[in-house]
Formats: sequence, structure tokens, C-alpha cells
Amino acid sequence: MTAPHQPGPTGHRAAPESEDHDLLAALLDGMDAALCAFDADGHVTHWNREAERILGWTPDEAVGRRGLGGWAAREADAEEVTGRLLGVMKSPGRQVDEFALLTKDGRRVLVRVQSSTVPGTDGRPAGVYCAFSEVHTQIDLERSVALSEALFGDASWGVVLVDADLRPALANAHAARALRTSRTALLGRPLGELLDQGVEEVEGALQHVLAAGAPPAPTELWVTVRDHGGGPSPVPERRCWRSGFLRLATPLVEEPVPLGVAWLFLDVTKTRLAEQESARLRFRGSQLHRAGRAVAECEDPMEAAALYMDFALAGFADHALIDLLPEPRPVPEGPIRLIRVAATPAWAPGQSPLTSPGGLPVPYLDGHPALQAVERCGSVRAAADRSENWAATRKWPDGTRHALSTALRSRGRTVGVVTFLRGGSRRAFDRADAIYAEDIASRVAASIDLAVATM
Repeated sequence: MTAPHQPGPTGHRAAPESEDHDLLAALLDGMDAALCAFDADGHVTHWNREAERILGWTPDEAVGRRGLGGWAAREADAEEVTGRLLGVMKSPGRQVDEFALLTKDGRRVLVRVQSSTVPGTDGRPAGVYCAFSEVHTQIDLERSVALSEALFGDASWGVVLVDADLRPALANAHAARALRTSRTALLGRPLGELLDQGVEEVEGALQHVLAAGAPPAPTELWVTVRDHGGGPSPVPERRCWRSGFLRLATPLVEEPVPLGVAWLFLDVTKTRLAEQESARLRFRGSQLHRAGRAVAECEDPMEAAALYMDFALAGFADHALIDLLPEPRPVPEGPIRLIRVAATPAWAPGQSPLTSPGGLPVPYLDGHPALQAVERCGSVRAAADRSENWAATRKWPDGTRHALSTALRSRGRTVGVVTFLRGGSRRAFDRADAIYAEDIASRVAASIDLAVATM
């Protein structure tokens, strides 16, 4: 070794060799992997703190020993272990082995060792450098990596990693397809550019997870995905995603620092829509059953018709109107006149009051849905356009945005039409609604036909 530097004006200074040795010792002790080194004769020259943690032997007890036999390995295994470790000096590259080593208290620990040659100044092998860890720790790491690869591969559910700014940082193929974009195109974009309806709920859930941790159970979120193609924009379709959230925190600091949120979701739209449709059918069947029992106690057939309509309104429409032809006809021809006989109150939903059937015709314009339903002897659906007086011109209550008119048919004749109305807060009528309306209309028509026959 060279002589240390002489003290300068500001005090003593250690020799460069001492500084290098201290730096190397600090680097070795600060590493997360267990490290040890052997010289060409097999003597231990380095032993860091992680190696001490795994096997229990301190650096003072390990450094200077020849081989591992008798202390860190059983005597029966010592020759094989030492031979395989030092044998790396005779072959290029790294070598990976698994050994059963001994801890200081006598327990056996299975470790995975990566060893490589340490070249000397002349280029010839001067020793062996080894890094080892417990096999179960290595296997846990490999499983974690494999799990991440599997999740972000072709998993059957969507996985999105969202950073602390609520922007996607990583997504798998399933999530990209659900969001109608590519895996790279969605990265770093605000969720508002990916989702239309439901973005507030998603962002609220992510913020809650970042602040308070994952919820105890999955939650279902209804969203509408924005279209990112270049063609015509399709009709927005609401999707139900069953979502789970996990807060991600770095393990490298004492206090957990949130890195973001893992959002896992599965599209359960078909299941939920089927459940809703089943519940809707059960409710409507129950309403028809209750209406039938109530109608059986009515002496007046017209009162029975209004009662049927009132039961049908529950959960189905906001308002309903019954208009009758002056005379029942098998196939209505010529100018069609309709006379209002029952209607829910225009100012609020409620029971349908009966009016005198001898009143004046309702001034419907040509092409009115009620007139079309009578002409076709079927059902006609209508939805509001952008005009402000759409409902007023059709003689419907203010706020009406959706309508369904169904002809009242009994004994092969059309006796009138029933019209169901919905406001802007409700969805448009669909084919299933038309079928239900036709079922109601057949019962209402029978009661009205009986009332007309007994007049």
C-alpha cells in the first residue's frame, strides 16, 4: 500500500485505498441482495449484511474462512458446493445454482446463487463473486412478475394502472378493447377523453382509493365509452363494469407513498340487463294480476278500463291517454276522429279521471302517432326532436319527450287508441315496452267494448 497523504491545512485525509475500501464496503452492505466473494484459493473475502441476515453469520465470522464447509454448508455437501462455486472460474459467463446452506442456528436454507468470475489485473481469474437469495423469495418475485405479465397479456378482464394524477399509465389488451382504443393511445390521457357518462363516478372511486384504500367489495359502474374511430359515431351504449380497485404503494420507503391505483373490471352488461328485464317482467306481471283483481270488483266497464291504465302506469310511463272512435270499426277508413275519454292529470302523474264520451274530437294533426296507430291497427313509437313545442303541437303535456300509441282492438274491431307518455328523464320506449302496451291495450279494449255494447 502507498503511504497516506500528509495532513493539509484543513486536517488529515485518509489514503485513497482506504476510501475505496470504505466505499466498497458501504455499497456491498447497502445492497438488497446477499453478496459474498472468494479468492482463487476459495477463501471468503467479502460478506455483506444481507448475507448475514439470511444465514446469521457476521462478516467477522465469515471473512477469511476457506470454503463453506463446516459452517455455512454441511461437510457432506461442502466439496460439491465449493467445487461448483469455484468452477465458474473455468467457464465464461454467469452460473446459476441452487444449494442448501446452513444458518448459524443450524437450520437449512435453500438459496439460489448467481456466480461469476472476478478477473485480476492480468486478466486471469482472481476469484469468484456470488449473489444469492432464498429460493422462496426469488420464486415470489418470479411469480409477481409472471402475474403482472399475465394480467397485462390476454387476461379475460380489463386491467388499467392509473397514476396519482388519474391518468392511465398501463393497460392490457382487454381494457383497450373495452375503451375502444389501443393500449398506447390511452396512456397519459384524462379519463374524460375516454369515457363520456360515468367518468365522475370512476374518478371519484379512484380518488377514494388513493386517499383511503381499496373498498371492501367490488362495485358496479355504468359508463358510456367515447368513440375514437374516424367513422360515424355509433349510438352511445351504456356498459356496466364490475370494478375492483387496489391502491399501489412503493415498498422502498418507510412511509407508504401511493403510486397509483390498479383498476380491474369485467363487463357484466348482458347479465345486468337480463336481470333488469327479468325484474321488469315480474313487476309488470304482478301489476296485471293486481289490476285483474281490482277490475273484477268494478261495476262500470269504463271505470275498469281506466283502472287498468292506472295500474299499467306504475314504473312504465308518466301519463296515459285514452281516445275512442265515435263508432268501432274493423278497419278505420277516411278521416279519423278521436274523442278523449280518460287522461292522467297533465300537471302530475295520478289517477285517470273519466270524461264524457260525447265530447268534441281531439284536434290531432295529420300524421299524429295516435292516428297512425289506429290506421295500422298496431303500435307506433315517437321521440321528441329539437323543436321546443314538440309536445304542445301533439296535444300532450309539457315535458313529454317519448310516446307510445297502441290501437285498442276488441272482437275484430278498433275501438280507439291508448297513448303512454314519458318525460325527458326517462328512456325511450322500446319493443318490449310496445309488447307490454299491447297487452294492456287488449284488456282496456275489452272493457271499453263491453261499455259501448251496454250503452
